[in-house]
Amino acid sequence: MVIPAALPIRIRKRGNPNWGRPMPPAPALATEFELRVRRLQLTPEMYTSSVELRLWCQQNRNRIYIPEWLLKEWDITVDLGFSSVA
Repeated sequence: MVIPAALPIRIRKRGNPNWGRPMPPAPALATEFELRVRRLQLTPEMYTSSVELRLWCQQNRNRIYIPEWLLKEWDITVDLGFSSVA
């Protein structure tokens, strides 16, 4: 009489295999300012001479991040108490 070979038993692993490991860093996303600069095809040297960028920055100075050095260069003030909710 032949004894059948035992079938391998598959042990189901439970739980999160990444438990205790640090999370991978999230990808850096471009800011609205960076997207606008790309759309206008400007280099950092061209920022201060761009009329279109200056107008955009004046319109969005209270809503969107604009580098502080550029705001100082153009003498644009940001209203710290500004709220878009009326």
